[in-house]
Amino acid sequence: MANCISLTTLRCDIFCRVIDNYGDAGVCWRLARQLALEHGWQVRLWIDDPAPLALLAPDHASGPVTACRWPTDFPAVTADATADVVVEAFACHLPPAYIAAMAQRTRVPVWLNLDYLSAEDWVGDCHGLASPHPQLPLAKYFFFPGFDAQSGGLLRERDYDPRRQAFDADAFRAEFALPPQTANTLTVSLFSYPGAPTARLFRALAAARQPTLLLRPGSGERAFTEGNLSVRPLPFLPQIRYDELLWTCDLNFVRGEDSFVRAQWAGKPFVWQIYPQAENVHRMKLDAFLDRYAKVGAGDTASNTAMQALHDFWHAWNGEGVIDWNHFGAALPELTPLAQGWSEHLSQRPDLATNLVQFCLERLK
Repeated sequence: MANCISLTTLRCDIFCRVIDNYGDAGVCWRLARQLALEHGWQVRLWIDDPAPLALLAPDHASGPVTACRWPTDFPAVTADATADVVVEAFACHLPPAYIAAMAQRTRVPVWLNLDYLSAEDWVGDCHGLASPHPQLPLAKYFFFPGFDAQSGGLLRERDYDPRRQAFDADAFRAEFALPPQTANTLTVSLFSYPGAPTARLFRALAAARQPTLLLRPGSGERAFTEGNLSVRPLPFLPQIRYDELLWTCDLNFVRGEDSFVRAQWAGKPFVWQIYPQAENVHRMKLDAFLDRYAKVGAGDTASNTAMQALHDFWHAWNGEGVIDWNHFGAALPELTPLAQGWSEHLSQRPDLATNLVQFCLERLK
């Protein structure tokens, strides 16, 4: 890791604590990389556990972002060592020594709390609000990712569409020794938390009429075939290669935040396992997204029956209800144009990094 002593010109420090294995690091790395490559910022990513970066971005050490280990005892720093824009990801709390140095700067930095993604209505009311520090001449702004113009948007790189257009699905399958795509076989990716009802899903797919090829990146398990289900493990895929997996499949099971957003950009039907929270708070977030998602396609690209199948299956996948693959599988032909329409709908709005840059520049004038 770099010693991260000094930088020049416009600088940004992003602080990240790894809680959800890959999700926190994944979001922060995408943001850091986009700010550096597309907006010319000099970015340091302070991360308490750099191990996920070796998997998510194996070439991170040679890229435009400086990755720094966030030590438990953060040393005292001078005002010049702090950045113009400081992002604490997901309320991770900046080191007190760093905050004290921020307060000594001639030009007060823009301090952002990059919060978790949510489709709930209150996000638009809270996005961009300032919270003054109780003792120091500093203010922290709440910056919420989201799905509408009242939020900060979603992470999406400028080269996403060119990469998608240049992608060769046949070459991807050949690289991982996968059978060629056929019209009769459903190709599914599965990335889930340990609590997902995968055994019930496997039994349902094995008994289904349509053959399914299920791909499990990073699972470390053996391949097996049962009935009409063939399960194939894949190595852990870096972020860029994971996008390609999503493009390859007809249906994607995703989890948390980072893979959830990438599945939406892929424009394929997907099933989201939300990160579980105390007192079932995550259920409200799940339903808030389903409500927004349904408004795009209900009565247009997808029937009420298909939308009900989507609702029921998502709830069952998150521990509320019984897996009904027959109902959900029959709805996939209608859910495919719904997913495509949703992706196109989201792509009309500015991405999160662009919104963040504009927000900060307005306050650095």
